[in-house]
Amino acid sequence: MTTGFSSGSSRFADYFVTCGLDTESGLEPDELSGENFEQSPLRRTFKSKVLAHYPDNVEWNPFDQDAVGMLCMPKGLSFRTQVDSREPQFHSFIITREDGSRTYGFALTFFEEVTSKQICSAMQTLYHMHNAEQYDILHTPTSPQGLEDQRLPQSRPVLHAAPAISRLQRFNSYDISRDTLFVSKCICLITPMAFAQACKKVLEQLHQAVTSPQPPPLPLESYIYNILYEVPQPPSGRSLKFSGVYGPIVCQRPSTSELPLFDFAISEMFNLLGVENVLQLFTCALLELQILLYSQHYQRLMTVAESITALMFPFQWQHVYVPILPASLLHFLDAPVPYMMGLHSNGQDDRTKLELPQEANLCFVDIDNHFIELPEELPQFPNKLEFIQEISEVLMSFGVSPEGNIRSSESQARYRFRSVDVVSDKRNGNLGSPLSSYLLRENETIARLQALVKRTGVSLEKLEVREDASCNKDARAQCDEEELKMHQLNIQVREVFANRFTQMFADYEVFVIQPSHDKESWFTNRDQMQNFDKASFLSDQPEPYLPFLSRFLETQMFASFIDSKILCHDDEEKEHTLRVFDARVDKIRMLNVRTPTLRTSMYQKCTNIEEAEKAIEMRVAKIDHTALHPHLLDMKIGQGRYEQGFFPRLQSDVLSTGPTSNKWAKRSAPAQWRRRDRQKQHAEHLYLDNDQREKYIQEARNLGTTIRQPKLSNLSPSVIAQTNWKFVEGLLKECRNKTKRMLVEKMGREAVELGHGEVSITGVEENTLIASLCDLLERIWSHGLQVKQGKSALWSHLLHYQDSKEKNATPGGLGPPGFIHDTERRKSDGGGSAMPPLRISLIQDMRHIQNIGEIKTDVGKARAWVRLSMEKKLLSRHLKQLLSDHELTKKLYKRYAFLRCDDEKEQFLYHLLSFNAVDYFCFTNVFTTIMIPYHVVIVPSKKLGGSMFTANPWVCVSGELSETGVLQVPRNTLEVTFECQNLGKLTTVQMGHDNSGLYAKWLVECVVVRNEITGHTYKFPCGRWLGKGVDDGSLERILVGELMTPTTENDERMCRTPPMQQSPGMMRRFVTISPSSKPKLNTGQIQEGVGEAINGIVKHFHKPEKERGSLTLLLCGEYGLVWALEQVFQHGFKSPRLFKNVFIWDLLEKAQVYFESAEQREATQDENWQTRVRHFCRFMRAINSTSRNIGKDGKFQMLICLGARDHLLHHWIALLADCPITSQMYEDTALIKDRSLVNSLIRVLQTLQEFNITLEASLVKGVGI
Repeated sequence: MTTGFSSGSSRFADYFVTCGLDTESGLEPDELSGENFEQSPLRRTFKSKVLAHYPDNVEWNPFDQDAVGMLCMPKGLSFRTQVDSREPQFHSFIITREDGSRTYGFALTFFEEVTSKQICSAMQTLYHMHNAEQYDILHTPTSPQGLEDQRLPQSRPVLHAAPAISRLQRFNSYDISRDTLFVSKCICLITPMAFAQACKKVLEQLHQAVTSPQPPPLPLESYIYNILYEVPQPPSGRSLKFSGVYGPIVCQRPSTSELPLFDFAISEMFNLLGVENVLQLFTCALLELQILLYSQHYQRLMTVAESITALMFPFQWQHVYVPILPASLLHFLDAPVPYMMGLHSNGQDDRTKLELPQEANLCFVDIDNHFIELPEELPQFPNKLEFIQEISEVLMSFGVSPEGNIRSSESQARYRFRSVDVVSDKRNGNLGSPLSSYLLRENETIARLQALVKRTGVSLEKLEVREDASCNKDARAQCDEEELKMHQLNIQVREVFANRFTQMFADYEVFVIQPSHDKESWFTNRDQMQNFDKASFLSDQPEPYLPFLSRFLETQMFASFIDSKILCHDDEEKEHTLRVFDARVDKIRMLNVRTPTLRTSMYQKCTNIEEAEKAIEMRVAKIDHTALHPHLLDMKIGQGRYEQGFFPRLQSDVLSTGPTSNKWAKRSAPAQWRRRDRQKQHAEHLYLDNDQREKYIQEARNLGTTIRQPKLSNLSPSVIAQTNWKFVEGLLKECRNKTKRMLVEKMGREAVELGHGEVSITGVEENTLIASLCDLLERIWSHGLQVKQGKSALWSHLLHYQDSKEKNATPGGLGPPGFIHDTERRKSDGGGSAMPPLRISLIQDMRHIQNIGEIKTDVGKARAWVRLSMEKKLLSRHLKQLLSDHELTKKLYKRYAFLRCDDEKEQFLYHLLSFNAVDYFCFTNVFTTIMIPYHVVIVPSKKLGGSMFTANPWVCVSGELSETGVLQVPRNTLEVTFECQNLGKLTTVQMGHDNSGLYAKWLVECVVVRNEITGHTYKFPCGRWLGKGVDDGSLERILVGELMTPTTENDERMCRTPPMQQSPGMMRRFVTISPSSKPKLNTGQIQEGVGEAINGIVKHFHKPEKERGSLTLLLCGEYGLVWALEQVFQHGFKSPRLFKNVFIWDLLEKAQVYFESAEQREATQDENWQTRVRHFCRFMRAINSTSRNIGKDGKFQMLICLGARDHLLHHWIALLADCPITSQMYEDTALIKDRSLVNSLIRVLQTLQEFNITLEASLVKGVGI
């Protein structure tokens, strides 16, 4: 049916624009586009102007002359002569308005002969000047620049033998008498929606009409009038056919239940980059890194940017988005915010000539060379291998090669499979059809996939290549066939990507935190509110997903997605994306019968490709609407004629206004309704929110992205200065939010360690937060740099500082250079006397990092240094010291840089200072393989000094990661420094002596061990004798230690949370009351002590694995399980004589003798009893026969630990309570004789059965069980 417009639809195109050379103003060089003047005049760029645009203005989309002019011809005008190639080039672009809404532009650039005599003679003059300048240079051996310019015809061979001067004339000359001069011109459509294929056809047919020998059936004005005023947008879910100059053009729009409109060829992106690179780029985009695309083809920049952002469905890129960055806006690369920008390369300069201000978290994509540079520490996308295979299957079924079409062998593509058949020479251009290149490498690709299949167990059914459109159809059908194939491939790939997110976030709604207050107050406190329960969500995810997901949940795109979920309660309010996504999630839930919240890492392939494809095929097969045909307009005779080969100046009187009588023109509707309508249609298609919601979410979220989009027009210095000021404010705000978020997480976690609240942060998440802090520091340090050096701006500043300090260090100065002297040493309590504190030195910390061979890059070194400073609680102080060298900061940074805004800098350092309130192990836990020096000091008791002591002591230090082995300690100094691989957090020290000499008895107070890099000091209390015949006769002891907290005496002192340990509980209070050395506890207190010890162990196992503290501490530490059971056995124990100590071990040995004889006597006990007895005796024998010199208490500790590990403790307590030996050795009031108390004790101990207790090696050394 032929339609006019229904009142609800709007126009297909808003403007038709022509740009090019304005003969009135003549040739103006375009300084902004940064071309140098050594270029020959034909290769220079000149300013282009918008020559005309119709209509003059549209209320709902005001015409932005600067932006359109810049983006239609981003490089300005270019000139050619008849020897150059002059193929028309099509590209599209995007204009993002201040409010975030978008308009699309589609431009066709072609060359026209220059008819103006002035322009030709101006070009001739420029040439004379240029040749005169170049003549001297030519006699030097270097060849002139621009000879092998990419813009020359690709096929012409370069005659290297010819002398230089003739070469110059051959290529770079213009002779007014002999050559014809051509100049670029551009025709462009500005449309509200991106129907790229349709617009390309409209423009190509218009251009064809101008160049073909026969004039078109109607004047050009008729066709342009038709597309501007008589062609509507297709309604959603419908297709529309309208007439171009030579043939029908079809466009279609997805319905509200399908994925949003996308009309660029995704296959081109895969051809250019290959699946692996696309997936890496996709990961960078999801994590909101800075992305810079680089190509000499504008359309490629646009295709890659639009494809990547379309594949993110249901998420939306929230930051600066400029797929084509005009040369005049290059200063935007300095922006310290996430961005996705496209930079035009001139095809000659290689990547190394590109001066990029910051590269620490930059993803650089060299599109033309099939090459991508990734930032360090990029996590893997979940199920990456299976995902790549699923995408590859789709691509191959369309004959697109999964590794892309490699055009150049020079590119150092990381992901490349060489094949002899592939001719890879840069000048050969493309490799022919994707199909042939696919066939060339088919065997290899299939072999690769087969290998992948073996690894992943995914089947490989769908490898048939689709039938090509049969050749006998006429050209037009063929063309539609091509387009249909493009749509099918697009929708298939997009469905595969969308399906990943539907699977990964199938139960996201459960974790959305709905605000408890009304919307208004929710908005005002948006910054403080958490909108998603990240910790619970992550705890449900498979382990391999965590590195990616924990970073993704911190992004703004995820936060905005959840915000929009909170804002719309019912389906009506939901924006298009969310509605479609939620519908899919519901469907998955219906299909999956498994419990909804249990996530699995099983790879679920996409199932709804077919129906999505069907919808498209249906629309193409049966066209829903046909627009009015172009018709003659009311023009005077003789108007509308033009010369062949020249795009005419159109008749503006007929084009500037649309038909007046049409009821769809909506001229009567008030402007705000039209605006609302535009917003609504955007919300549906470009998935933007309606006014208020957009405003709210933007205000609420403005974390450091105070600037969404560069304004393309005004570039005065004041605007640039204002932009920079916004950056500074944004960085400070982001810093405030980051530190707050990290502290809340960390405090929350320590509160849990102290027994309050629920645990929330995982190791992965802490790493994510610290990595994002490192990114922020890199962004701050690279803002406003004078000259960029190295990839990490922070590390290069540190190196400058190090150099300057080491130069100034006086040879006779005190200590090594850069040290802060003794006044600022840190004091440590407890071990203070034992060990002089470490000096605080920024440069020493740098040296530590420089000595770590494993860290190879500057970015890595900067990150390691930040982690070390955080762990030492010196980050703020170090950075303050670094920035206190004002001369250096002035030398390195421009006036507007963040680091030279004093107030902001002070606030920034103050925010970082708050990290000192919590303990981080972010260095120790990450660099697990590096060598670290440790310093050990043994502190003998003051009362009975070890001066007489003759034996040789030894220690062995164990940590969460490994242990040292036995180290001899010199007897005279009692301290030793050694280097070994990172032990992690320290847990136990075994110490002893060899019992040699006359006086081999030794009372040791404690052992202190310090990590010499991080300064963490651990104290291992002992307070017992080592020696034969004293105490329990032990020559070695296992000591359990805790981290000591340094007390700083300067102004930097902040409130400290206590060190990480169990809640003090009741026991500590009872024990401290009693003055005597061995307090007498009553049965109630003893029961409570056991309960608390067991409780600690249960809590330990309920934490995520990454966060558990030391289990050894819970078993053998102060008030641990061993101590609690010791109290049980000591209660009511008969002491035979006044001075002789009786140990629990003596009782156990007697019991063992009794049991063994009872077994001999074949006592008629049941089977169970015998097994328990057998176990008990076996353990006792093993411990007694150990070669180690541990005393009776040490043996008791070992038995309890082994019993806990093998879940036998409750059996043994039952055995001992019934044993006659016990009744002899205990008074009647003893706890062990009280039936009900023993039963409750057994019940408490049984709770340990569900846990898999692994003992540290040091606890059970030398026992072979």
